[in-house]
Amino acid sequence: MGEKPTQSRRPYLIRAMHEWMVDNGQTPHLVIDASIQGVDVPRKYVEDGKIILNVGTDATRSLRLGNDFVEFEARFGGAPQQVRVPMHAVLGIYARETGQGMLFTEPEPGASDKPAADGPSSKTKPPHLKIIK
Repeated sequence: MGEKPTQSRRPYLIRAMHEWMVDNGQTPHLVIDASIQGVDVPRKYVEDGKIILNVGTDATRSLRLGNDFVEFEARFGGAPQQVRVPMHAVLGIYARETGQGMLFTEPEPGASDKPAADGPSSKTKPPHLKIIK
């Protein structure tokens, strides 16, 4: 019998940080790598390949922080738009008011849709997190 692959920790950590921020009256924001395949965001708000999304309760409708995707409806320039982001495109979550949160500095193993510049690395480091202050 084969082992079941371990699920990514990223969606669980994002949900926990989101809940903690909302419970403390803060506004959670996600930093997204908009260059990853499957990211559906308003392109005119993408800067340097990234977009910051306000995922606070007042800014979103039908927010779903699933294991594979972040999905919600929000207004951009007054027009409603559906947003859908693969979980592995989320680079971090932070509170607007304090800047505190988590940054995912390493991609999830096997999760990147972008080709590696030099092929697979012979020195693969485990993913780690940093606190953004």
